Amino acid sequence: MKKNLAIAAAVAATFASASYAQSSVTLYGIVDAGFTYTTNVNDNANYALTSGNIQASRWGLRGVEDLGGGLKTIFTLESGFDVMNGQQNGGLFNRQSYVGLTQEQYGTLTFGRQFDSMFDYVGPLTAVGTWGGTYMAHIVDNDDLNGTFSLNNAVKYASPNLAGFQFGGLYAFSNQAGGFAVNRAYSAGMSYAYAGLRLGAAYTQINGVNGNGGGAVQGSPFANTFGAFGTSNRQRNWGAGASYAYGPMIGGVVFTQSRLDDPAGNSVRYNNIEGNFRYNLTPALGIGAMYTYTNVNGSNSVLYANGSNSAHWHQFGLQADYALSKRTDVYLEGVGMWGAGENAVGITQVGFRGNANFSSSKNQGIVTTGIRHRF
Repeated sequence: MKKNLAIAAAVAATFASASYAQSSVTLYGIVDAGFTYTTNVNDNANYALTSGNIQASRWGLRGVEDLGGGLKTIFTLESGFDVMNGQQNGGLFNRQSYVGLTQEQYGTLTFGRQFDSMFDYVGPLTAVGTWGGTYMAHIVDNDDLNGTFSLNNAVKYASPNLAGFQFGGLYAFSNQAGGFAVNRAYSAGMSYAYAGLRLGAAYTQINGVNGNGGGAVQGSPFANTFGAFGTSNRQRNWGAGASYAYGPMIGGVVFTQSRLDDPAGNSVRYNNIEGNFRYNLTPALGIGAMYTYTNVNGSNSVLYANGSNSAHWHQFGLQADYALSKRTDVYLEGVGMWGAGENAVGITQVGFRGNANFSSSKNQGIVTTGIRHRF
């Protein structure tokens, strides 16, 4: 009897070990905090301890279960937070929360709250999507390359790697009876990689943003820098870019456009052109620079005085980053933004993504230094 029990226990332990080996849950995250100096805040300088200067602080759970035959179940639950006060930036899993299936030959299908194709395919070609800091996002992240918003109720597909070519798409439901097109979104993109070359392009459209609070997004995903325009009813973002890496160097160029339409038929278009470059002086020390030119044009008679489409911005950033280990680094970064031209309100407003202190003039500078740890 004892022998039979011992055999049964050994068999059970074997199956339990095999089952455990086929599944895993990983805790991961980023903790980024430091000191930030900002000019022209209510005509004064602002000195503050800040969170998420290079990357937004976050923690998450990532799980995988092997179903056999190359098929796996996956899930991700990810939450952003402020290191300085411990508070969440929105809901519990405000950045991502999805579950799905993946297979090496056929790709990945997921359901839940997810980032759009602009973030996935064009973002990795920009400074903010790779080595650069949050403040290097295009003015108020109008094209969402820094992931300002995620899309709810989304089903998303990502293809496998097909000789360097990948593509994907997303549809976010409105979840409203009788209002299928009210607050819905769709997005698609593609990328190609060969040796040091990488190309990417994507498109995202969000319809009826303000008609349904339980739809793809809550409120307008774009914080309009011009108070004269009001809130957009439809937003269309598209972009394309390229980067090339050679030895310790990598450079990239990106063009994006964000178009906002209101119910009255007025429209505003933000055109962003970025160039970026990074060089690793040593395996631990890297330096980078970026420049973005943004102009705005459109058909909004309220926004433009006398038909003038002259409002534009220049943004320039420098960064030095030193790795203390594979997971921990310290950084020093400076970013400046200058506005020119005026709209009917009489201003060209200036402000950085991730910083609530908009400029009290047509220019603003930020210097930030801190430490980042990945786990």
